[in-house]
Amino acid sequence: MTDQHQLRVPAPAAPPLSGHLPFTDAPGVPDPIEVTSRWLIRGGRPWFPVSGEFHYSRYPAAEWEEELLKTKAGGVTAVASYLIWIHHEEIEGRVRFDGDRDLRRFAELCARHGLDFIPRIGPWSHAEVRNGGLPDWLMARDCTHRTDDPAYLEPVRAWFAAVAGQLRGLDRAHGGPIVAIQIENELYDQPGHLLTLKRMAREAGLDAPLWTSTAWGGVRLPPDELLPLYGGYTEAFWTEAAGGWPDTCRKHFFFTHQRDDEGIGADLRPTTVRGGDPDAFADRFPWATCELGGGMAVAYHRRPRVDADDIGALGLTKIGCGSVWQGFYMFHGGTNPAGEPAPLQESHATDYPNDLPVLTYDFQAPLGEYGQYRDSYHHLRLQHLMLADFGHLIAPMESVLPERRPVGQRDRDTLRWAVRAGGTSGFLFVNNHQPHEPLPHHPDTSFTVEFPGEARALNLPSFPVTVPSGAYFCWPLRLDVAGLRLEWATAQPVCTVDDDGRTVLVLAATDGIAPELALDAGTVTSVGLPSGDITQADGRLLVTGLRPGTDALVEVGTADGGRVGLLVLEAATARTAYRGVAWGAERLVLCADGVVFDHDEVRLHSPAARPSFAVLPAPERAPTVAGATVTEAVDGVFTRYTVRTGAGGGETAVPVTLVGPAGPAPEPSTGVLDRASVPADKYFDTVAAEYHVDVPEDLPAGTVLRVHWTGDVGRAYAGDELIADQFFSGRVWDLGRLPAGALRLKVLPLHADAAVYVPREADGAGETAAVTHAEWVTTRTWAVRAG
Repeated sequence: MTDQHQLRVPAPAAPPLSGHLPFTDAPGVPDPIEVTSRWLIRGGRPWFPVSGEFHYSRYPAAEWEEELLKTKAGGVTAVASYLIWIHHEEIEGRVRFDGDRDLRRFAELCARHGLDFIPRIGPWSHAEVRNGGLPDWLMARDCTHRTDDPAYLEPVRAWFAAVAGQLRGLDRAHGGPIVAIQIENELYDQPGHLLTLKRMAREAGLDAPLWTSTAWGGVRLPPDELLPLYGGYTEAFWTEAAGGWPDTCRKHFFFTHQRDDEGIGADLRPTTVRGGDPDAFADRFPWATCELGGGMAVAYHRRPRVDADDIGALGLTKIGCGSVWQGFYMFHGGTNPAGEPAPLQESHATDYPNDLPVLTYDFQAPLGEYGQYRDSYHHLRLQHLMLADFGHLIAPMESVLPERRPVGQRDRDTLRWAVRAGGTSGFLFVNNHQPHEPLPHHPDTSFTVEFPGEARALNLPSFPVTVPSGAYFCWPLRLDVAGLRLEWATAQPVCTVDDDGRTVLVLAATDGIAPELALDAGTVTSVGLPSGDITQADGRLLVTGLRPGTDALVEVGTADGGRVGLLVLEAATARTAYRGVAWGAERLVLCADGVVFDHDEVRLHSPAARPSFAVLPAPERAPTVAGATVTEAVDGVFTRYTVRTGAGGGETAVPVTLVGPAGPAPEPSTGVLDRASVPADKYFDTVAAEYHVDVPEDLPAGTVLRVHWTGDVGRAYAGDELIADQFFSGRVWDLGRLPAGALRLKVLPLHADAAVYVPREADGAGETAAVTHAEWVTTRTWAVRAG
């Protein structure tokens, strides 16, 4: 029996409100930014930004530029960063903007590479930092923090002045990259104070077309003064160890029009606080986000583990829900700077409910603490490529939910889907994935979508399909591609690329669902197939049986004399797609590793001894790599280049020497909210297992030590200096930027009675403190230039 899912798109809504908010861009800018009640506008057309959080003060300045290029290649268009006050002024009166704290250089690098910049200026940031980012000396001052107390505002005014001095001339009026400024963070019941902070920031000389505030937890904001930004995480370290998967995380895997997430920061929100209406801003502001979970930190008492599909499904679902700004926290991990008087992480010692690692802020982010590429980077890039080409179409489209939808957040049986629609076209979104609790297959599934003013509904696919467990995807509905009308495709749009005057639309097949293309026959004069069949019915040409791959290019002649290609890649291959300007033209590059585009040069980041990449359209001459031979071969409609050199790569086993076994696990202790606390430092000298690794002098740049381990807490020392740490959650432990010489790894065992959540994949393993094996993982950089 067919499971027919139906949806009727309502008649177009009234035009959005415009000009009702006091957000204005600098006079004369070529691409003015505006805000309507439903979407953002830039340069006169709908704008769908993608922002990614990258904390410059948690990353070495020497590596910023390459990491920003990686971020850009991942489809991020705006870099957001907390300006963490305690990182800059740990000692009162000594404000540092040198080295890894060089805010101005970081912002200038964003500008150099065409990235917008969003400083989140605080003064309170949270960011899992000591005192939420407020310096100790300010915490000790006799004043009421985060209020209009003059004794608090005085140092805040000086902080804002210092920030403004660093960012002077980088505003939009001077051609700079600053498109938005966030005031404070997670302040729920002080709208007057938020307005005071905005006024003070402007008086200091800071300016941007958008002024924003976090809006979760039923926040109260000064009317129309700050653009509310929302969030949503796949997991949470800040809930109780025994609390299970939080409902506030589960909700993000459903299509809904509820923007708020009352769970974010709930451990820090006083129970006496009564926020405002969570939907109070829905009629005046678009649905914009700044903290969709790109990963998740681990606390001592709770150590969530997130997978790439968790992050990918959350991101795609939010687009289907109606988001018009995808903002990810974190997009790039980092390391806390070493504090001078005391460590700088959030901890029980600073009266926070959670003990965080001293140094690591990896966050399981798409780009890791040492710049490692994670699978989530590739999953998100696939969506961001789609938004780069079609975001201007999606942004003004309404999110429409079907009448038959899940009943409550425990409903795992009803298919989750929605449509973003505008006029007579749209995009169909399906999410059949969620963490921890797999969703079932949905056999014999088809969809009917009725558009207003259209006599015929879209019934797709032509034959029912099974939506596999774990699948999530977006299908186009009546998409115009260079004169061709694609009525539907059971494959997700990735991007377009020009190939010698022919527009090629790249699509990603969905694993387990055969790709099907329905073309409006009135826009087509000819169709050439590499495989499969074509049939005609109801004014459509239906392409079926197409085998996805690099050769699966359907060539279409259009009624207006143009040429269009529809290239359907396998899902895994599509996740290797990059697009950027390379060797004088915009090109599609397929590479299983990392790719950055830097003006006339393309750089590969690969652990492979012989990395390869495929290009469409191919350059006139084969590209070159200094000190290497580049060979080329046909790969479907691409040309594939392989870099051959004597340099090694990949993984090399590392001798690990046990110096002393672990003693009995420390007795559990608790801190704030009776949550488990990190064992005291003394136990690392008395009961930790100790292992030694010799770090060679000639260790290649880009090498991390990948440690396979079990236990509770791991710490790495160079001599007596702590250089890395981690809480065990069943994941490998990567250590990078290691000095030559003896590296000491100390691992504590987990007490059997400790109230600590560890993912089920690692349950019980923490009671044994051991390093089982390790290897060097070397990622080399290859500069590829025009031939």
